[in-house]
Amino acid sequence: MNTQPEHVLIVRLSAMGDIIHALPAVTALREALPSLNIGWLVEKRWSELLCSRSSSRSGLRSPQRPLVDQLHLVDTKRWRKSLLSRETRREFFSAIAELKAAHYDAAIDFQGLIRSAVFARLSSVQARYGFSQPRESVARWFYTSAVVAQGIHVIDQNLSLAQSVAGVPLKAPRVQFPYDEEAELRVSKDLATRGITSFAILNPGAGWGAKQWPADRYGAVAKQLAQEGLRSLINFGPGEENLAREVETASCGTAQAISLSLPDLIALTSHASLFIGGDTGPMHLAAALEIPVVAIFGPTDPARNGPFSTRSVVLRNPGSITDHSRHAEPDQGLLQITVEQVIAAAHQLIGQTRE
Repeated sequence: MNTQPEHVLIVRLSAMGDIIHALPAVTALREALPSLNIGWLVEKRWSELLCSRSSSRSGLRSPQRPLVDQLHLVDTKRWRKSLLSRETRREFFSAIAELKAAHYDAAIDFQGLIRSAVFARLSSVQARYGFSQPRESVARWFYTSAVVAQGIHVIDQNLSLAQSVAGVPLKAPRVQFPYDEEAELRVSKDLATRGITSFAILNPGAGWGAKQWPADRYGAVAKQLAQEGLRSLINFGPGEENLAREVETASCGTAQAISLSLPDLIALTSHASLFIGGDTGPMHLAAALEIPVVAIFGPTDPARNGPFSTRSVVLRNPGSITDHSRHAEPDQGLLQITVEQVIAAAHQLIGQTRE
């Protein structure tokens, strides 16, 4: 493009950590071009990373929708279960019509999948930007401009893609999440009920088994932190109930499991003293909120996916080899990371003594 765009569509449908990784680039784009109108196409289940439930999806920006001017929602996971149903067709074509009606003059596909590139194309946007080596190579066919990613960390790579659209240098700024007053009140009340003032968040879950540090070790970490005056809360998602109970049991009751909605997780994390977990969305949320992070890595590369812009200690055994094969069994290098190493990293971040 010879001129800077006035209306830009961001396409990053999912998942939690990946959306968070795109936020610095979009925030930098907003700061560099303050008059820019920004829309974002996202899966409905992740929309509260961009807009609180109490806010309209479009209109003047506010603390409840701080970054984007318009939010466009899709639900491809549900659509795939009933591709030929009338309801699916109605919702799909309604979403496309909404995108076209916004009259964007540029689209940035941060996802690099066929489905994200197709959505950008169907929006009728003439200038479509994506990486020259997207995650699914066919996606490249749908771009009018293919950008060579710069940098090692995915956040730096996303910045380089946004910079190609802005036409000016961009730097990663601090990001802002939607403010949800009801979530803040719920979390404050829950912490008061539990008698907790300062706490660490333990996140034992992972996208696949190879990334999952053993539950009993999280429990042992919680026991040690409790002896030093820091309570632990175990964050878990759907299907991870047994895992959370294992950590609770191993902690001898010093850690408590807590299941949270996305707005509640944002609110809780913002008040944490420390986060301990692997390469997951909640870890990237903690990093974006500038909470100290002990990151436990196995088969994924922390140089690309590690905590960004926060105080952190990354633990990865030299025996771990970068591999995204999604094996069910824990990575052997990951198993070499000890409880003592995690505690030492926690001490490094928050100090060895607490009142």
